[in-house]
Amino acid sequence: MVRFGSGDLVYELVEGWAKIPPAIDLVEVPAVGVDSRDRVYVFTRGEHPIVVFDREGNFLGTWGEGVFTRPHGICVGQDDSIYCVDDLDHTVRKCTPEGKVLLTLGVPGRPADSGYVAGDFLSVKQPAPPFNRPTNLALAADGSMFVSDGYANCRVHKFSPEGRLLLSWGEPGSGPAQFRLVHGILVGPDGTVYVGDRMNSRVQVFSPGGEYLGEWPDVYQPNDLFLDPEGHVFVPELGYLADLPRSGPAPAPGEGRPRVTVRDLAGRVLLSLGGPEPTAPGGFLAPHGVRLDSRGDLYVGEVSATNAKRLGRDRHEFNVLQKFVRVR
Repeated sequence: MVRFGSGDLVYELVEGWAKIPPAIDLVEVPAVGVDSRDRVYVFTRGEHPIVVFDREGNFLGTWGEGVFTRPHGICVGQDDSIYCVDDLDHTVRKCTPEGKVLLTLGVPGRPADSGYVAGDFLSVKQPAPPFNRPTNLALAADGSMFVSDGYANCRVHKFSPEGRLLLSWGEPGSGPAQFRLVHGILVGPDGTVYVGDRMNSRVQVFSPGGEYLGEWPDVYQPNDLFLDPEGHVFVPELGYLADLPRSGPAPAPGEGRPRVTVRDLAGRVLLSLGGPEPTAPGGFLAPHGVRLDSRGDLYVGEVSATNAKRLGRDRHEFNVLQKFVRVR
């Protein structure tokens, strides 16, 4: 039995949770979404971009074949609309739970000009309009959309529920309201916007209008952010195992391993999931996307294939999708 936590915050690994048909290879899972019926939408980089399971891990179907260039982020709205962020297509698509595209933000295949040189995340020279390799989307209570943009830009964009651009902020750098690979994003119930600034190893905090409010400094390359009803923020952190580029501070000795932290809204760590061995059950190589279901159970997707390649390892050695049940 693999358990993490103590007191009233304890998670237990469900080994072999997803009953994946033999013909389906997830390859890696950059993002996971959960709808109001606890159906789990696994955004993959295999032949079947969206693979759907029930909360028991039973396979329900797939969709998105031929639609996406490189899946990256996913968000499920209160009406169960599925928002899919495609970083290499430079788009965000709003879809029905069955995969019908309802709205597209961005122009497919056409990146904005940020001065980015392919493969060099530090090459972004100026802020650009939507999009150049967007990463994630978060929804506000009024249905407005906040998009982190992204690998090849340095901005957060706010859109109306209908898709009209309302506001953008950010520029390249490491100061307040500057970003080096803006990656994960969360909008709190009061409208506060939390933004994962991956290469700077921090989460920056903003007002709904983009005013800088502060930051969490001890986050080791954050990928995603998710808030539960109790005020816990779940943050998958890449760490430094795969020797990814960074511009933020070096980790403390013995720290900086891949992990999922559970934090309060001030950024204080309440619990850390993971272990020293990334191939072990409950261990992580490259945690990238997190979501919780209605019972508080945690789903973690990993981009393990990409990072195993960096390490010269076989991707099949590593976990790609894990579920942790909330015990208490």
